[in-house]
Amino acid sequence: MRADAFAAAHCETLTRSALSRLIEEGCATCNGKPVTKSARLAAGDTFALQLPELREAAPEPQDIPIEIVYEDDSVVVVNKPKGMVVHPAPGNPDGTLVNALLYHCRGRLSGINGELRPGIVHRIDKDTSGLLVVAKDNAAHAALAQQFAVHSITREYQTVVHGGFSADEGFVEKPVGRHPVDRKRMAVTERGGKYAYTAYRVLARYRGFTHLACTLRTGRTHQIRVHMASIGHPCAGDPVYGPRNGVASLHGQCLHAKRLGFVHPATGQYVEFDSGLPDYFRTFLETLQKDL
Repeated sequence: MRADAFAAAHCETLTRSALSRLIEEGCATCNGKPVTKSARLAAGDTFALQLPELREAAPEPQDIPIEIVYEDDSVVVVNKPKGMVVHPAPGNPDGTLVNALLYHCRGRLSGINGELRPGIVHRIDKDTSGLLVVAKDNAAHAALAQQFAVHSITREYQTVVHGGFSADEGFVEKPVGRHPVDRKRMAVTERGGKYAYTAYRVLARYRGFTHLACTLRTGRTHQIRVHMASIGHPCAGDPVYGPRNGVASLHGQCLHAKRLGFVHPATGQYVEFDSGLPDYFRTFLETLQKDL
């Protein structure tokens, strides 16, 4: 096998072209001697490739339109659209909410979470829309983080889930943690799971679906999606926890962070914000209404 092909087969983090460049730059050896990318490796050879230290670049400000619900010298409340990633990560180096905030706030964001996540106190999934509060300085960040830690933040989501409910309200109280086999997913699990509580209230019933308001007492990763799926009512459109033949037209889970309340870190007064349901959510409800 050629050296570049062998490297590509055993290094999933870089492309074949990138690996070829490294070999050409003298970063590879075969049996301790420099090797070219076209050199043939034989059984028993020892091939070594020295990868350079990778450093994630700090996000750059980008002029991306965002909906500002509220802003002052301490905080910004943003209504994030469906499909936008909150902060840069592998696969999403730019075009994120952080890039947009760096431009809008002229770089004035808290630094507690590092240069890759300036101002970010909490997150919502890429395909979940709705309200987030962002800290402009470290004092505001610390104060908000403390409220999240003691679960005193008001967070109400709306979602449409599969199936019907006999009761008008209820709750799910199950621990949530990493899936024991698929580490990219979360699951209801006693082993390594953390306490999680989701209250729900029926807003409307449709044929095969139910419109819910969900209130979080805790904020675990994918909490609503995992909890609803665990009781047989996954969020409509959810590509991870929903059925394989889900609602493809939604392009992700039908889940919106509608209401957000907290004690303002500068004034000490409780403030609360509400956002209207986005177009994708309203359109889906209208479709369900027509099917009644």
